[in-house]
Amino acid sequence: MRTVRQVAKAAGISVRTLHHYDAIGLLKPGHVGTNGYRYYGREELLRLQQILFYRELGLPLAEIAAVLDDPAFDPLAALHEHRAALEGRIGHYRTLIRTIDRTIASLEKDEDMNDNDYYAGIAPETRDRWQREAEEFWGKDAVAAAQAKARTFSKEQVAAIQAEMEAIRADFLRLFREGADPASETVQAVTDRHYRWVSHSWTPDAAAFKGLGRYYVENPEFRGTYDAGDLPGCPEFIAEAMAIYADRSL
Repeated sequence: MRTVRQVAKAAGISVRTLHHYDAIGLLKPGHVGTNGYRYYGREELLRLQQILFYRELGLPLAEIAAVLDDPAFDPLAALHEHRAALEGRIGHYRTLIRTIDRTIASLEKDEDMNDNDYYAGIAPETRDRWQREAEEFWGKDAVAAAQAKARTFSKEQVAAIQAEMEAIRADFLRLFREGADPASETVQAVTDRHYRWVSHSWTPDAAAFKGLGRYYVENPEFRGTYDAGDLPGCPEFIAEAMAIYADRSL
């Protein structure tokens, strides 16, 4: 039997995550000692492996629980499916990497690319879905205005905007790990930076900024940016900070 700390270290996740999985019934320890310590055996380790594979494939925790608890679930068949899915992703990511490399080269040489080359590896139906979801959430006029503004940015501006977003994301993740209060001055300062970052493309009012926070929670792709394997609840943390900021400042 392994302790919760041993399992967390082996899986590369936090003890907090294992406690969360226990609390929601997704992964119960095999044994709980009289001292309250959790212990995990082979069965639990295999279930955690399945959980983490499904998380990598983008499934929400509730759906993972439904799959694993289905009496018809076959662990061996699931592993073959995971392998096939990951092989498909590897080929897809290689195509995306080639697209990135071509784009980097064209920017460094200040050369134009063929229009289709900008989007190689991104399925047309995926781009269409992103466009449709954005228009449904914010409206066609707001999306069109944001896209038009983004096209005016220089490559230096784009690089700076991307770097700022990564810095903001890192600060949100760090503060969530530290257990910060969404209403605290420190979290609100990062939220202010986030609002100013969003305003590069459009200037949301209070309702729109709150809506963006809800989008981080409700949209699986956006949620995956913040809801890493060891950070369940982080999107809700950010959405709450954004709602507080909107009420106070917008």
